[in-house]
Amino acid sequence: MSKPNGPLVSFVFLLVFSSIFSPKLVFGSIPVHERIIMRPDPLRHLKHYNDVFNVTNKHYWASTAFTGIHGYAMAGVWTLCGVYLGIFMIFKNSIASNESSSSWLTVHSDRYFLLLFILFLLLTLFAIIAASFVIAANQISQHRTKKLKNTLVKAGHEVTQSIRRLITKMTRMQYLLLPYDQKTSSRLNVTTHRLGRESRMIRNFVRNHEHSLDVAIQVPYIAHLGIASVNLLLLVAALVLFLLHWQPGLIFIIVFCWILTALCWVLTGFDFFLHIFAEDTCSTFEDFVQEPYNNSLSSLLPCMSSRKSEKILTEIGSTIHDFIGKLNSKITEVCTTMGLSEENFEMLGFKMICDPFSGAPDFNYEPGDCAKDAIPIGKIPDSLTECTMVKNTFSEISLNQCKPFRSSLLWQWASVLSLSISMVFLVFTLILKAYQQRGRNFSICSIFPNRSNSVNVENQNVQ
Repeated sequence: MSKPNGPLVSFVFLLVFSSIFSPKLVFGSIPVHERIIMRPDPLRHLKHYNDVFNVTNKHYWASTAFTGIHGYAMAGVWTLCGVYLGIFMIFKNSIASNESSSSWLTVHSDRYFLLLFILFLLLTLFAIIAASFVIAANQISQHRTKKLKNTLVKAGHEVTQSIRRLITKMTRMQYLLLPYDQKTSSRLNVTTHRLGRESRMIRNFVRNHEHSLDVAIQVPYIAHLGIASVNLLLLVAALVLFLLHWQPGLIFIIVFCWILTALCWVLTGFDFFLHIFAEDTCSTFEDFVQEPYNNSLSSLLPCMSSRKSEKILTEIGSTIHDFIGKLNSKITEVCTTMGLSEENFEMLGFKMICDPFSGAPDFNYEPGDCAKDAIPIGKIPDSLTECTMVKNTFSEISLNQCKPFRSSLLWQWASVLSLSISMVFLVFTLILKAYQQRGRNFSICSIFPNRSNSVNVENQNVQ
């Protein structure tokens, strides 16, 4: 067909969601003006992925996930450093168990008690603020992601309802024609069943995948909320133990903060990957709005370019075209039998029925070609013949949802990155504090050690 029309526009919901969350469908040829993505691909030994947005391509996923390497690498390095530090401390304490518990760091850091306390307070405050921002950004990003999902779900339901209305009208047409033209009625029956099958596919997809999509949205939300909340609890506990000067508890907090910091770095890489993926997806939507027939999404939309859609609409057009042709022939035959001329034919109010479909082989829907005095048979919904629902949905997402959606993910990544950096410095500060208070007695909530104990520690080190 010259125009990519078709009632299977309902397929768009299945295909768009699959294009975002499930790489199972096949893209068509690469559009000329589509943005080319160039990123290192770990599956090709870091050679660049030089292609378009394509969720069916494992190299696209690998190259996009690799953009978060800064977070993954930092998490790995931090974990290894923690393991090596733990082994070193256990080995050192086992050797020096009978020696003085003080060290060069312990002696020479006495003058920095106040400085270390101020540094700890500042880093703790910064980490608390960063964790609060993570919780807020996580809440906003979840809300906007759900809004985006609900927009597509709503479009899927609306398209399914449009298909049902079309099926209802065709069914009525079928029963009206049954006593007069069984062949045409049978053809309409076959087409109606085919449309019903496609409509059920969409309905089943929504029913089966909506819950999975909710889980996919909820899991990162819970992960961010859990890590940020535990982080806040550990920060409060660290502050309390810092003031209580309880050495075993402080070491326990250091271990947990170290583990939590590694998880924060993993989230940092993951959030950056999500941000990049959102950028790619929204850019594709924006390109589609500008050039709907020259975009990778056009190959995913049956109402834009689908052989199956063309086949069904051709069947509908062929059936209606043939039947209206027969009706008009009968009208002409009756008028001829009655001996009416063309002028008398029009004067008596006889009119031909408008045939909105062109002839074979395409049977395009062209209602504008009908004569002015012809009787119209009604319009095929524009939303089905011109992808109106699809275009409106993509346009609404592109204009009103993409920008806040991308900014929320960027804000979430920046918040987690800030939390990760602050936790690194805070853990080092806690380690210095643990060394600083070894072998000393502190009063509760005191910044400086008891003077007599401090002098004894220094004398032991001098000896």
